Amino acid sequence: MDSIKSLKLVKTNAQNLDFQSLVVELDRYLSITDGDEHDFYHQYNQLDNIKHVILAYQGSITVACGAMKEFDLETMEIKRMFTKSVHRGKGIAVQILNELENWATVLGYKKCILETGKRQVEAIQFYHKQGYEVISNYGQYIGIENSICFAKKL
Repeated sequence: MDSIKSLKLVKTNAQNLDFQSLVVELDRYLSITDGDEHDFYHQYNQLDNIKHVILAYQGSITVACGAMKEFDLETMEIKRMFTKSVHRGKGIAVQILNELENWATVLGYKKCILETGKRQVEAIQFYHKQGYEVISNYGQYIGIENSICFAKKL
């Protein structure tokens, strides 16, 4: 029942209530790991401009999500990657990220970028394993000590 084979990926957008519910869980988790810096990051994680979301379902249960939004004409920014704790370590995030990258390619983008916190050790390891390379902090993350930014050519 908990097999990755029964996983269903669905393309949607930020208006999806299942996505919004997972984002609430993600924000709760990040408020603990980000500590005092959570309010700074939270202001850049609004869902307004997110039109591309992948949800992972195990049966009727939403177990993970990932999203992307346009950064510039050639680049998509990966946002709101999250897997519920009981479903981690099963390769679900890999499938979501691959699907986001494929979607970005179909839409004509040439690169994906993202930011994560230095305290998010598992996320940093995950992105390295998926072929992302550390880049200089971009945009609002320039000069932010706790941020680490990545990029991957598609």
